[in-house]
Amino acid sequence: MTIDQLATATGERVNAVLRRTVLDHVAPERVAPDRTVPTRPAPDRAAAREFVDEYVVPHADRWDTLGKIPQELLTRIGEAGLWAPFLPAEVGGHGVSMAVLGEIHEEVGRGCSSVRSLLTVHTMVSWALRRWGTETQLRRWGAALAAGDLLGAFCLSEPGAGTDTDSLTTTAQRTDEGWLLNGTKKWITNGQRADLFLVFARGPHGTVALLVPRWSPGVTVLPIEGMLGTRASMLAEVAFRDVALDADALLGPTGLASGMVLTGTLDLGRYSVAVGSVGIIQACLDACSDYASRRQVRGSALRELPLIQAKLSDMVTDVRAARLLCAEAGRLKDLGDPATIMATWVAKYFASCAAAKHASEAVQIHGANGCSPEYPVARFYRDAKVMEIIEGSTEIQRITIAAEADRTWGV
Repeated sequence: MTIDQLATATGERVNAVLRRTVLDHVAPERVAPDRTVPTRPAPDRAAAREFVDEYVVPHADRWDTLGKIPQELLTRIGEAGLWAPFLPAEVGGHGVSMAVLGEIHEEVGRGCSSVRSLLTVHTMVSWALRRWGTETQLRRWGAALAAGDLLGAFCLSEPGAGTDTDSLTTTAQRTDEGWLLNGTKKWITNGQRADLFLVFARGPHGTVALLVPRWSPGVTVLPIEGMLGTRASMLAEVAFRDVALDADALLGPTGLASGMVLTGTLDLGRYSVAVGSVGIIQACLDACSDYASRRQVRGSALRELPLIQAKLSDMVTDVRAARLLCAEAGRLKDLGDPATIMATWVAKYFASCAAAKHASEAVQIHGANGCSPEYPVARFYRDAKVMEIIEGSTEIQRITIAAEADRTWGV
């Protein structure tokens, strides 16, 4: 298949389900009754910034070295109401908007991309449950996900297929009691810690989405370590061997998971990665501004050199541009505008590329110090590269954006 053919196919496939999925972000709530309304204030950017500065920034490099996030922080995230603040109050959330959710994830991404990645996949699972879950499923899982008592992981990628849903080898067979799940998923963020897996598999009539508790017999988790970036995101390979599930494990309509559940959750994941990339750029700018002010070169501060000033001005420009693109995507989500899908593609593409560019410049500004573990820019550099790959690679984003632009505007 040529690039042009792939672009056309991608655009047609996405637009076939576009209008059915975009309103998922703002669809009327389907919630379980008799839940306690939270008494703590709804989190916002300011609260997230304060939380990150106190509990994340001082420890992020150590977690990166250890390759894991401590349970203490996971508990604190729940206490701060940051796991799934968009969930309605009836299940323990705060009903915050997508715009506010983006601001929260940006602040967390500024502190540590690994922590932000945990929020991303948990958000994807929680949002899918909110939109597609039955009342029984919401009663069982909703409040625990909102509080962070149970953590979610998104299981789509496979060892030989990546995220290509047409090539999935994981299967879900119907049984008299429900479902029998077999297959292996790879690169699963938070797979080492997650309690509830949202698994996409090939069903008898198309792709199905299944809620799989970690403790189900036949579930095996193998940690993945030594990654280039987001080293503390607790990646895992998750195998399912004759995992028997009851009928209520099915999330959403059978056969439509790839078009409805999957499209909506991946869009939300891209949005989180985009705002997280903005956080990386901001972290690079903060670190470089501080370093260039303190570092002396021939009796003058490094930041007085015109070339350094140019690099810093580019960071300022791109972080503002990326933030505005993400804000537009969030605003359109809250309006239920189908244009949010395209806006999110553009935001993710621009922000992730800008993060990779400026993280590289941040290392350059720091010189040899930038290559050492004593300064966080080395971590920013490694994490930023990951942003160009996850939730749709840079190349796929470009193909998809071009296809949608051609369909919409004839560009």
